[in-house]
Amino acid sequence: MSGARTRLIALTRKEVRQMLRDRSNLIVGLALPVVLILLFGYGLSFDVTDARIAVVMEDSSAATMNAVAGLAGSDYLSPIWTHSMPEAEALIRAGQADAILRVPAEFTRDLLHGQGHLQLILNGVDSNTAQSIESYATGAIQTALAHISDRQGGPAASASVAIVQRTWFNEAGNSTWFLVPGLIVLVMTLIGAFLTSLLIAREWERGTLESLFVTPARPIEMVLAKLAPYLVIGVIDLTMCLIAAKFVFGVPIRGSLWIIILSSLLYLLVSLALGLVISGVTRNQFAASQMALLASFMPALMLSGFVFDLRNVPVAMQVISNLLPATHFMGLIKTLFMAGDYWPQILRANLTLAAYAVVLVVIATRTLAKKLD
Repeated sequence: MSGARTRLIALTRKEVRQMLRDRSNLIVGLALPVVLILLFGYGLSFDVTDARIAVVMEDSSAATMNAVAGLAGSDYLSPIWTHSMPEAEALIRAGQADAILRVPAEFTRDLLHGQGHLQLILNGVDSNTAQSIESYATGAIQTALAHISDRQGGPAASASVAIVQRTWFNEAGNSTWFLVPGLIVLVMTLIGAFLTSLLIAREWERGTLESLFVTPARPIEMVLAKLAPYLVIGVIDLTMCLIAAKFVFGVPIRGSLWIIILSSLLYLLVSLALGLVISGVTRNQFAASQMALLASFMPALMLSGFVFDLRNVPVAMQVISNLLPATHFMGLIKTLFMAGDYWPQILRANLTLAAYAVVLVVIATRTLAKKLD
């Protein structure tokens, strides 16, 4: 019995020493739970707060102002007062407003006759957010009217307001239209960062990279050679995603197909270069795969706007999300699919991705500098 206890203690000491010696595993084992807790605790939120609603006041009477006063008093809505429908439409197309509430010129007259009408236009790219905004706006207006009726009585007490609702970009209110374009981001991230994160690490472990250092090949040539096969795989995956989106899920493609393809390939290059950087820094396949999961796929899933609106998370999480390449590509690909070509966003997102690609390729080249540790 004492011999078994001795062997158990000896094996335990050996495993503890081995765990402490392998710092990459130790970091992953300690950091991964913390990262997951922070992501799920602070990053995941389906609540809609401070939704931006552009208000077009074609009737500026006191009754009208009282009717829409509930919007400013709501914790869930942030009204943006505009002067015309073209101005409000420009805001919603630019992504600076989530809905438009139009108060027609005849609103006061119709309200005095017992039935006023308001028009609510929703940005339906995110159908869940659109439904929440509709509910909040309707509730805020009805509450304001109830207060007016309680104070004034008379004919106003029996008046009612009908909100005529329309949804832009996602007329069917189908959440699949919102999610499927985001899947392209996840696929490009997974194929790019996760697979290439093993390339350099595998060669370091097998000792084959040292033999490559004695050849005339330069580091940038080695980086490009490693990227090329996975670019081909990425093109095949992108093609399958686009075919599935169009013909399987029926998602409309309202933007230029060429812009979608070129932007996707640029993001794929960013993901591939990120994987090579991770592989070159870690030089260990297991650590590289875990770090690629934490640095690319998990943030792309949780912090890029794939599932929920990033404005609903704390400011610190918003800052972190804006540092991720996936966030810029996610907003771009959804706009291209659902709303069409919006050139300010196209240029801004692609320039950002291009900058990421250049920086990551340079870093990956540095990790392949011809020196032995």
